[in-house]
This record gives sequence, C-alpha cells and structure tokens, in this order.
Amino acid sequence: MRSVPTTSLDLGAPEVVADPYPFLAEERARHAVAWHEPSQSYLTFTHATVSTVQRTRTLGRLWHDRQPADVMEPFNLLHRNQMMENEPPEHTRLRRPVASAFARGHVERLRPRVRALATELLDEVDPTGFDVVEAYAEPLPVLVIAELLGVPATYAPQLRDWSQAIVRMYEPSPSPAVTAAAVAAAVEFAGLVRELIGDRRRTPADDLISDLAATGLSEDEQVAAVVLLLNAGHEASVNVFGNGLVAMLRRGLVPGGDVALTVEEMLRFDSALQLFERTATEPVQVGDVVLQPGEKVAALLGAANRDPAVFARPEEFDVARDPNPHLAFGVGVHFCLGAPLARMELVESVGALFDRFPDLGLAAEPESRGTFVLRGHRSVPVQQKGR
Repeated sequence: MRSVPTTSLDLGAPEVVADPYPFLAEERARHAVAWHEPSQSYLTFTHATVSTVQRTRTLGRLWHDRQPADVMEPFNLLHRNQMMENEPPEHTRLRRPVASAFARGHVERLRPRVRALATELLDEVDPTGFDVVEAYAEPLPVLVIAELLGVPATYAPQLRDWSQAIVRMYEPSPSPAVTAAAVAAAVEFAGLVRELIGDRRRTPADDLISDLAATGLSEDEQVAAVVLLLNAGHEASVNVFGNGLVAMLRRGLVPGGDVALTVEEMLRFDSALQLFERTATEPVQVGDVVLQPGEKVAALLGAANRDPAVFARPEEFDVARDPNPHLAFGVGVHFCLGAPLARMELVESVGALFDRFPDLGLAAEPESRGTFVLRGHRSVPVQQKGR
C-alpha cells in the first residue's frame, strides 16, 4: 500500500448515521482524501476533491453486476442499462434521448399541477398534528414524476415501495432480506414499465414514456431509464424536503423572501445523497493522491457541502445564502437531469406549506430512515403552533 492518509470512519455507525457532519468535519480538517480500508476505496472530504471526482472523465461510474448474477439479474438489468452507471460514449447515447424529452417543456408545464397537488394534499391534513413526510413530502413528488412519465396515479404507493426497496441496496453491506426485497421490487417495477411502454408504442400520449418509446433505445434501456427517473425523480425531493424542513424547524426558521434561495440551502445543508462512487480508468490525481486504474474513490457530498473553504458559517442554515455552490446535484457529465424538476417541486411545495402554516413547528422527534448514503426521515410530525 502506498503511503497515503487513512481513515477508519465507520459510515454505518449509528452515531454517524444520526449526524455525520461532526465526523466529516473532523476528517476534512485532517485530510482532503484518505484511504478507507473497510470499503477498499478512497474517501474525499473537501469541496475541491469532491468536485474533482465528479468532473474527471477518467473517474468512471462503472457498473459491476451484483452477485450471484443469476439471482440478481432483475436488479442488475435495471442498473446495467442506466445512464448513471455508464460513461461516454454509452452514457451519452443513453442520456441524450432523456435530455431531449426533458427539453420539450414537460417540467415547466407541470408547475400549475404541482401547485394544485400541494393544495389538495394540504387540504387533507389536520393542522393540530400530521406527519409532513407521509401526508405531503412523499406523495407529492411521486405523483408529479408519475404524471410526467405517464404512469397512472393509482400506482403511486407501489412506486414508492419499489423505489425504497431498490435504493436500500446502495447502503453499505445490505442484508439478505434487503437484497431479496430489492430483486422482487425490480421484477415488479420492470414488469409494469414494460406494459406501459408497450401501451405507448400502440397509443402515444403527451408524456415522457411515449417520448422514450419512440427513441432508438432498446426496450431494456427504456425500462432502465424510466425506473431511474421514477426513483431519482422523487427520492431526492422527499429527502431534501424532510431534511431541510427539520433543520429549519429546529432553528425556528421560515423561508426567506426568495424561496428558491431557501431551497438551495436545504439542498446544501443536509445532503439527501451523501456518497457517490467512481472507479479510476487510468492514473488520476485527486488532491495529493494519485489513484491507479481499478481503484475506487467515493465523493462525500455532505462533507463537500459544509466545507468552510467555500461556505461561510457552513454549520449555519442561512435561508438567504447566496451564492451557494453546493454539489447536491453533481457536476460534469453526470449532473442530475432532474435538477430543474426537483427545484421547481421544492420551491412550490415549501412555499405552499409555509403559506398555509406560517407558524409550523415540530410536534415530536423526527424518525430517521437510519441510512447513510441516502439520508432522510421516515417521519416528521408537525403542527401549527398554538394549536
């Protein structure tokens, strides 16, 4: 082993999962990059090194089928054909038709629908006490991404269940039960999407599945793209909303005059995605370390987004922080295609919540999902103060 900094940070430890930021700050103060023996990869802790990992084309997102391959094939199939798990030129080929579909104005035409859904959901809650994740933050983005793609709203609860089963596989050392649930979800999810793609080939509609069905992508690639969009299209919104809202309510904050700035701070302050892994395809320097081909490196987004070299008072939640060069959506070729949708949803949903309940407060302690890579809350009980 070359002489490089090392870290023994346990990313699955309960205290790290509960609040990773003090641990990440301690590591960042010691080194920008360090070797992590448990994961057999390098970890990056600063805004500069995380940016390097995301921007460097020779640090690839290379999919390796989960084993055993026969049992895991339904899960592997969805990921092997995803744009996120490939690099150019394959990544470019898979991303272009999806980017083209997004560019047709599908996102902005949904803004009035997002406002209407937010109003409908808030009409149904009890201001004396409700779970803002279960009643609002979860259903809204699921319904929106389903409508964008052309998935019937009746499938929304199943979409959320399937998505949560699949993304739990991204955590360190998933258990056999988690693995079995992810494979079952992949089978059911892909089955529904294949049916919908077949329907749109016969009868096109004004939705993203119809756009994808008309492209030159294979059916497996179309299915993988739709599942990725359904998962990524709401997971980030749910967790950013929950994490950011909890941070604000703990501090007695409300959105600033420009809700969009508050949303950017929600994205920065408590990152929904904490870790993203890449593999070196040739020797490449990250910070003071040179990675060799085949070596892995993880970008720790939460650490980068609290780097004091970039953000003044990084431990403070500033509803009007500007500029705010956070890395929540990534940079480079893998910049999140759904960023405009997520931003629009969050601005509309955060604004609607505080317009309806300007004196909102926590009614009980929020319940964490208990995961590190995809950080979020399972439950956030709230109430209008004075009730």
